[in-house]
Amino acid sequence: MKILVVGAGAVGGYFGARLAQAGRDVTFLVRPARAEQLQKDGLRILSPHGDATLKPKTITTSEITTPYDLIFLSVKAQALDQAIKDLTPAVGPDTMIYPVLNGMRHMETLSQVFGEQKVLGGVCMVSTELDDQNRIVQMTPMQKLIYGERNGEGERSGEITPRIRALDEALRDASFDTELSTTITQAMWHKWVMIASLGLVTCLLGGPIGEVNSVPDGEQTALQAVDECTAIGKACGFPYPPPLHEWLRKQATTKDSKLTSSLYRDLQKGAPIEVDTILGDLLDQGHAHHLETPLLQACCVRLRVYQNNLKLS
Repeated sequence: MKILVVGAGAVGGYFGARLAQAGRDVTFLVRPARAEQLQKDGLRILSPHGDATLKPKTITTSEITTPYDLIFLSVKAQALDQAIKDLTPAVGPDTMIYPVLNGMRHMETLSQVFGEQKVLGGVCMVSTELDDQNRIVQMTPMQKLIYGERNGEGERSGEITPRIRALDEALRDASFDTELSTTITQAMWHKWVMIASLGLVTCLLGGPIGEVNSVPDGEQTALQAVDECTAIGKACGFPYPPPLHEWLRKQATTKDSKLTSSLYRDLQKGAPIEVDTILGDLLDQGHAHHLETPLLQACCVRLRVYQNNLKLS
């Protein structure tokens, strides 16, 4: 299976590198400057599962001449429109597009451009970031990809379609965990609610989970934040099962936890943030169901003010 990784950053770079190490046919779609940097320094990973440096195959948009079997799409929401333009020449009649972006809004965008049938459902569970030397640093041992057919024959019937079986075979046994899901939309919603909850707690309250819970009323406020987000998921038809709900509440209230969120880390760096796709879109879903979510609303306002000021600077 010919795999094209779009987004050779912290997430796409990590999983693409692990797949390449496992002998898969992986090519990274990059800009010319990034291609030059990768050939000079290599794609470098610092990980609890073993460090690695490799010289990956790269290609630019103008060099694409044939379609790929699988496009692994891993970009920030603000880069999606440009990524779509860049990857379009790589899409053929049988190409599968496997996006692992945050939230759900990108699914509609991709389906409108490429059609529902081409776009798989996907969840990525990993905590990585690029350091000041462009190395991919994995911060926790967790590393998992979940994938499946969505809103079609596979998800409705629980059937494992031939193409998703082929995808599963291509991704398995590559030094990270995988799961072929017949309820992928639910899995995507569960991840969305999780990252929104942790993003809400850390960004609105201004610190890692442990710091929030070390002050009076911190735990109560964190739990309210989690409950607001999970209530929206439930109203939309994707409730958190009780054990998972309790796990999320524990994640948000551990007093010695250094856990943050990608939203919080980007905020601390002064970088653009995915406020609309992670929190804003969830807030809209809550409004559509007439739910009161004051903490989520306050955080969206705060982060949108930050984002607007960033554009002006």
